[in-house]
Amino acid sequence: MAAPSSLPSSSAAVNIMLSIYEKKTVSVDLYRPLRNYIVFNYSEREAQNLEDDLQTLKQTRTDLERASAESLSSRRDLLQKYYRCLCAVESRFPISADKDHVNAVTFTWHDAFKGKQKASQQNIHLEKAAVLFNLGAVQSQIGLSFDRSSIEGRRQASHAFIAAAGAFAFLRDNESAKAALGGSATVDVSVECAGMLERLMLAQAQECVFENSIAKGSTPGVCAKISRQVGIYYEETVAALNVAPLKEHFDKNWQSHVQLKATLFYAEACYRYSLELHEKEEIAEEIARLKSGINALSESKKTSSKGATQQLLDAMNKLEGNLNRNLERAGKENDRVYLMRVPPASSLPPLPAFSMVKSMPMNEVLDASKEKMFASLVPDSSAKSLSKYTEMVDDIIRTQAEKLQQGSELARVRLKEMDLPDSILALEGNFIMPTTLKEDVEAVQISGGPSAVEAELQQLKDLRRVNQELLIQTEELLQKEATEDAQFRGQFGTRWTRPQSSTLTKNLQDRLNRFAANLKQAADSDARIERSVRDHSALMSILDRRPIESTLPTLARPIMSLDANEDAIVGALKQSLRQLETLGTQRAGLEDMLKEMKRKDDILPKLMASTGSYEDLFRKEITKYDNICQEIAQNIEAQEQLLLQIQAQNDDFAAIFNLEDYKASREKSYKQIEAAIVKYRETKENINEGLKFYVTLQDAITNIKQQCSDFVMTRNIQCREMMEDVQRQMAGFSFQNKNSAAAYTYPAVGQPHQTQMSSSQQQTNPGNGPHPPRPQAPYYQHSEQPTMPGYGHPPQAPYATQQQPSPPYHLPATGPPYPPPQQQQQPAVSHEYGQPAYPGWRGPYYNAPAQQPGTLPRPPYTIPSPYPPHQSGYYKQ
Repeated sequence: MAAPSSLPSSSAAVNIMLSIYEKKTVSVDLYRPLRNYIVFNYSEREAQNLEDDLQTLKQTRTDLERASAESLSSRRDLLQKYYRCLCAVESRFPISADKDHVNAVTFTWHDAFKGKQKASQQNIHLEKAAVLFNLGAVQSQIGLSFDRSSIEGRRQASHAFIAAAGAFAFLRDNESAKAALGGSATVDVSVECAGMLERLMLAQAQECVFENSIAKGSTPGVCAKISRQVGIYYEETVAALNVAPLKEHFDKNWQSHVQLKATLFYAEACYRYSLELHEKEEIAEEIARLKSGINALSESKKTSSKGATQQLLDAMNKLEGNLNRNLERAGKENDRVYLMRVPPASSLPPLPAFSMVKSMPMNEVLDASKEKMFASLVPDSSAKSLSKYTEMVDDIIRTQAEKLQQGSELARVRLKEMDLPDSILALEGNFIMPTTLKEDVEAVQISGGPSAVEAELQQLKDLRRVNQELLIQTEELLQKEATEDAQFRGQFGTRWTRPQSSTLTKNLQDRLNRFAANLKQAADSDARIERSVRDHSALMSILDRRPIESTLPTLARPIMSLDANEDAIVGALKQSLRQLETLGTQRAGLEDMLKEMKRKDDILPKLMASTGSYEDLFRKEITKYDNICQEIAQNIEAQEQLLLQIQAQNDDFAAIFNLEDYKASREKSYKQIEAAIVKYRETKENINEGLKFYVTLQDAITNIKQQCSDFVMTRNIQCREMMEDVQRQMAGFSFQNKNSAAAYTYPAVGQPHQTQMSSSQQQTNPGNGPHPPRPQAPYYQHSEQPTMPGYGHPPQAPYATQQQPSPPYHLPATGPPYPPPQQQQQPAVSHEYGQPAYPGWRGPYYNAPAQQPGTLPRPPYTIPSPYPPHQSGYYKQ
């Protein structure tokens, strides 16, 4: 059986393809109208700032108007740049006949196929449509410029035709209909013509691929599919050319060329497919396919050969000869060997086809957002639209962030319920104490802890001793003065006329007695605190343990195990927890990615360059968040499944390690530590109250001691003066008259002593007598009398009287540790020595005047040493 004739493709020699001529235009001035619009709607300063952009636009339009003397690639780049400029102009400068728009610009373009036809519109879409048409035309010319006799030349030509198809497709989808709305437009930029040219460019691109397939020695089946797709593209082109408005618009030679090409590649597909059928010994269908190809060629030459090139006709004749030879051979083999019935052509299935090309997407190439032209001009409508998109993005960010946070919170709660990872850490000896409890223990240890309580109790003792010593010293002062007064009174009898000490110091003695009673009561409180510390020392001693976690019970492995799978269970649980931690880390990264995407998501340039609906742009741009939203959903779903797995693993872990008993023991330890903290704080508060009491009481005793010292000093001065008077009387040198006894008075303490003299004495003793009478120091002062400078003490309340809040912790069932304030009705007349025992105290001895505004604050609760210095803020007598 002879092999079929497998000659090189007859179409491989067919080097006839079509390119498109550019449209012609007339000059138009864009500079002046656009500049006037900027000045009128914005400002002259804005127009000056945009001068470079206006000049660039003007120069680009001028270059476009000139004949294409530059290279095709430069022309292509110029057209692409000008189209992007037009997109920037469109979004900022409304061009129309409206008086408020740019109405001084009219675009005029001639038809590319019938040059005498032209269209003029005040519509920027006509300009953009013409530019896109010329871009496709230049790309088709670039395709024809390559040497298609080589594989590389055909590959480059195919890419150029694909780019041309993309330009015509972009014209059809974006500008053709808009150009027609502005009035009459030429046929070459119509939707029908743009679609037809796209199919023509795809046919020529697929044809280049077919020629390369033949040159590379591809199998007949592959070549048949590629060839059939070439024919389909040409057939679609023919269909568009045979209907209005293109039917009468194109030259007949165009239609003939395209029709012959469609037939040629259908027959080529039949020829290549028959070769594959012959290899499969499917002779009957092979014969039918060969006859179908021959009939198509014969019919096409009869109807479309007029106007066709001789080269194309020669290629068809050559292919027809190949078909006839293979048909004759296949017929003889069928008659001699196979004896199969040849099916009619109408019963054959369509030939298989496969497209190797598609229109190039032009969105990236023509993306006007890359152009910075007129970037400072942002119309209000664009700003509002941008705000709407920002709201859409914010809603996505907010929703996804909530999902991430909810996922993290769910994981935390579920782990807390399962006591993880605390139980695993406890098994390894790494205990984790509740944060609040841990902080409370640290605060106790920082403050010194229970071990420092003994030192503070010693401070109480020292302060109590200091107060007792001060009190004794004060009482001794008064006692000494009273003893001396009694001695003189016994010695001089009735001549000793000053008041007795007991009548003057009654108020001071009462206060000292009460201070002594307070000290006794405070000593009882100190004893109660010491007993409480001793009773609870064992409980509070755990707070001195470092680290405090060492007091917690341990989670031990089971003593006996039936299957010894504890390690496997623990290992699996740890692995799941690590996976859960990884998911948490991923969520944190996803949240950062969301924020970063939002930060970089600036669609204003695209919005200003958009020629379609803003809603369409928003829907397209918002899809950039779809991937990360999907990742977030997958993360949440994976975590849910992992938590279920951890729950099951934790149940096994709890059963083996008797986790419930361990939890109960641990909670008991927690409560013990909490009770120790409560008792420590209670003890600390009571000690601080004691320290505060002794400090303020020490100030009060020091104050009254000073008053007693002043009193004793005053009495000593009075004593010396009276002794001198008595001695003068006894010696007979008294210069006083019979009323001298009445002339000498005993004013209150603080009242200046005055000796009244008769007028005769004043004359006899002009001031330089041998024994001038001295001023008598005061013995006693009534509060109604004015104060004597040097000895008087202004009535005041040197200690704050605001009642402080009770401490949070106190000795139970024993009452306050130190003498509580006692309410006492204030006397109508305040006395000189009526000072409070200590700030805030209201004992029965307290008769100080009511607190005045500006009273100084209470001393601090604690003192730096057992013997505190004089507290600033107290009035020192």
